[in-house]
Amino acid sequence: MKALVQTAPLSLEIRNVPAPEADVVRVAFCGVCGSDMHAYAGHDPRRPTPIVLGHEIAGYDAAGRAVTVNPLATCGTCACCTSGRDNLCPERKILSMPPRPGGFAQAVSAPARYCVPIPDGVPLEAAALAEPLACGWHAVRLARRIAPLGHALVLGGGAIGLGAALAFVAQGAEAVTVVEPNAARADRLRGLDGITVADTPTAAETVIDAVGIDATRAAAFAAVRPGGVIAHIGLGGGTGGFDPRYATLQEVTFFGTYTYTAEDFRETAAAIFDGRLPIVRHLDALVELRPMIEGPAVLAALAEGRIAAPKVLLMP
Repeated sequence: MKALVQTAPLSLEIRNVPAPEADVVRVAFCGVCGSDMHAYAGHDPRRPTPIVLGHEIAGYDAAGRAVTVNPLATCGTCACCTSGRDNLCPERKILSMPPRPGGFAQAVSAPARYCVPIPDGVPLEAAALAEPLACGWHAVRLARRIAPLGHALVLGGGAIGLGAALAFVAQGAEAVTVVEPNAARADRLRGLDGITVADTPTAAETVIDAVGIDATRAAAFAAVRPGGVIAHIGLGGGTGGFDPRYATLQEVTFFGTYTYTAEDFRETAAAIFDGRLPIVRHLDALVELRPMIEGPAVLAALAEGRIAAPKVLLMP
């Protein structure tokens, strides 16, 4: 089968690769994630080349049913799995990391327990966003356990930040502001129900850093109110920006959040399907579709900030 293979940092090509032999899902759409971009730049030792990236997948199972795929496989028996925190399973394996080739291909191997059926009438393009949106859904759910959401602030308007903002609305935040410095991307986010797009941070009870660099961590601490919560999703890099003195004196809770549980994934998919996450109504603004053969040019353009859409979906 055909796949988009990363052969070296900043180098991709279409190749013939072995097709999966079991639990086959034919890929209709696969999103380009920030983690794919880290690997593309050569910054992720967990993804050695040659490798097939991509894990945000919607397609068709062996019976021809439309499904969206939870790419995070876990053991199911460890303490994390049995306590509902399967995203922390020490044996977790995600599509696009060895030994599981990713979704920038015509097909992947995904056991049925990781596939969520897509109802009739729901575009597969929308369902392909279940994975990135589940990251924000998970972060907001964890934040709600600590304190009321109140006014919410999201730093970064890419797919992860977008998902967090929409999850804030769906889970009852009083107001939601997204800070996105890319003017073209910010314009695409305007018009989403319940979300304000701003150039600079505003004070908030709950802050999600969907970028994760020194500057956004510092901005999160500058914006969070006393007694508030900061959820750190982004993996942009750096070590600065954390303010332990402010966190201590003002009782600010700071926590990291990684991917999502299986329950979070199912809840996110259901929220897309029933409209609580209004992706279907805003697909044109949020998603750009490109054929997989254009993958090398697409990832190069994303690396240079030349694509405004929060999410690009490749089509094998």
